[in-house]
Amino acid sequence: MPHISKDAGHQTIISTFEVAPADCQALIDLLTEACNDFASKQPGFVAAAVHVNDARTRIANYMQWESREHFQALQRSEEMQAYLQKFLALAKDYQPVMYDVVMVSEG
Repeated sequence: MPHISKDAGHQTIISTFEVAPADCQALIDLLTEACNDFASKQPGFVAAAVHVNDARTRIANYMQWESREHFQALQRSEEMQAYLQKFLALAKDYQPVMYDVVMVSEG
């Protein structure tokens, strides 16, 4: 389970996908497969979560890696490139963005 902490030093990647509602579950299933069968087994993987909006037109994939270099190595791998092609076949738009945590508020 992702744990958000300003001091963890992890690289956070939030990837958003725009998708037709009819393709939403297929993309969720594919993201789950890519994470469980491949990404989670790569060096530097910390955690991941997938979120979907109520209309089932937007999916956010939240990932944490030990470093930017670990994530970039994943992105360059042949296996991940193959998954990305499958993601793009289902999604209208895909935007992966790297973030640093600058504030956390807990209740």
